[in-house]
Amino acid sequence: QPQLVESGGGLVQAGGSLRLSCAASGRIFSVMGWYRQAPGKQRDMVATITRGGSTNYADSVKGRFTISRDNAKNTVYLQINSLRPEDTGIYYCNARDWPYNVWGQGTQVTVSS
Repeated sequence: QPQLVESGGGLVQAGGSLRLSCAASGRIFSVMGWYRQAPGKQRDMVATITRGGSTNYADSVKGRFTISRDNAKNTVYLQINSLRPEDTGIYYCNARDWPYNVWGQGTQVTVSS
């Protein structure tokens, strides 16, 4: 069964940076991405990347977040810069390749002002 293992979350001051990693096993996925769930809110897309490297970002993170992918390692990364308190939430890795739609366990990112 395909699995995703995330790492890299933590507590950081506003303006700081973090790098999240998500290692996939069991399958090569056509699309991988990151989603964020803030306290009391729904889970929203942050960024996605195809196997060929095409990216898509939520408007709120454009210019601050960068998604990348190492196909050889079957790993997707999210570089987060200029963090804001509103970036606080649980960040979930997602990987899709029909018929699979797999979620990681989530990693907490907390930004203090």
